[in-house]
Amino acid sequence: MLKKEPALKDLIEGCVKKDYKCEELLYKTFYGYLSGVVFRYVKQRSSQTELVNDAFLKIFKKIGDFVFNGPPDELPKAFKGWIGRIAANVAIDSIRSKKVLLYVDDIADDKTMKIAVEAPDNLSFQAIVALIDELPPIQQLIFNMHQIEGFSHEEIGKQFQIPPSTSRVYLTRARIKLADLYQKSMMTYYEK
Repeated sequence: MLKKEPALKDLIEGCVKKDYKCEELLYKTFYGYLSGVVFRYVKQRSSQTELVNDAFLKIFKKIGDFVFNGPPDELPKAFKGWIGRIAANVAIDSIRSKKVLLYVDDIADDKTMKIAVEAPDNLSFQAIVALIDELPPIQQLIFNMHQIEGFSHEEIGKQFQIPPSTSRVYLTRARIKLADLYQKSMMTYYEK
């Protein structure tokens, strides 16, 4: 007879109690997800593995702080959001420690261009990731933090000790660059 996998709630409770088997199963269950989160920030494979493991160490250390009072079917989504945020912060801390950021002049909000780019339904996930990968590192970082991870400009500013308006400038530049890259890719596609 096969053993039934413990529910996520039981896994989390086991990790709070420092149960090695629960920690191991949680690690195996979410390793791929956290690798994807870290990959959005760090492209070197060796660094990714190290950062994912650092994120798990932090998760296991702070798992007792995770609180969820919603409906049971929403627990996986909430937990993934919580561990994803930890992994993103670990990756961001790594980048910040290497001082990859460049600073731009403080530009007023009304001077930044607001644009919206709608991705067509037929644009694949790989194509979107490829376009984002072509952004300069700082624009890619701010774009990922704001658009994918959901950080506010104020949170990004605190992370990197920059004004929120600087974060907005980088995001605007990233959106403009993505729109340009997308248009170029579509022109290349239709020329074939």
